[in-house]
Amino acid sequence: MSGGLELTSSRDARVGDMTVRRLLPLRLRRSVGAWCFADHYGPMSVDGVAGMAVPPHPHIGLQTVTWLICGNVLHRDSLGSEQMIRPGQLNLMTAGRGIAHSEESPAEHDPQLHGIQLWVALPEAARLAEPAFEHHADLPATGVDGFQITVFLGSLGGAESPARVFSPIVGAEIAATRDARGMIPLAPAHEHVIFVTDGSAQVEGTAVSPGSLLYLGTGREQVPVAAATGSRMFLLGGVPLGEPLLMWWNFVARTPTQIAAAVADWQDGRFGSVGGYDGDPLPAPPLDAGRLRAAR
Repeated sequence: MSGGLELTSSRDARVGDMTVRRLLPLRLRRSVGAWCFADHYGPMSVDGVAGMAVPPHPHIGLQTVTWLICGNVLHRDSLGSEQMIRPGQLNLMTAGRGIAHSEESPAEHDPQLHGIQLWVALPEAARLAEPAFEHHADLPATGVDGFQITVFLGSLGGAESPARVFSPIVGAEIAATRDARGMIPLAPAHEHVIFVTDGSAQVEGTAVSPGSLLYLGTGREQVPVAAATGSRMFLLGGVPLGEPLLMWWNFVARTPTQIAAAVADWQDGRFGSVGGYDGDPLPAPPLDAGRLRAAR
């Protein structure tokens, strides 16, 4: 086994009017496989208030993964896509060379909101892929010793997601349908992380609760997990990316020049417009060369 267990804590971040738990990136771990960003928000009451309201903003060099545990969110993008997402469904947006989108609670929205937002870094060979959007309402599931596992990206335990990926990867929701204890299968070539959104879990004897992230090194064929009824966790993994990443604002690139070009494209309107959103797009923050170097 080439890696042990490593437990880290999230930090609070603001996304619009919401405070979220930011689990990735970490100062010492920029990515896990191709996963380079993970936010957990809620559960929160949005009854009688606006709820999620993320204005149009740009992305390059990544895929965004939207997954809800409760509530509903409306996605719009510069390709003309407009898609409501509900719990157990996948919205996957491939930014590639550039796309803009917004996410908001619709006018008639559910009273509770709880979910995760993830980014997958595109490998250099696919970094300039054509932008695309996919919605998958039906995803494969499998069961392991009282755990219901829904695979939204890649494959796990014989279940394979239909969503397009660009590197060996897995993303799965693991829910305890009863007091459960079992072995979750893993791909030995992958590094993995596990985080909890509901309840708590014991992962190889380590307690994991909301706001913490457990890293598992490569070389594991399975991991023992125990959780009480109603607990929910997420498994993310992939073959180590092996490429440097430069992350700044909503962009994933390799060099400061690529970031600066994306900022200029956004400021000059070259990402296209997001129709239907009632409000102004997000302005890019000031491009600070020192902060950009630190983001490497």
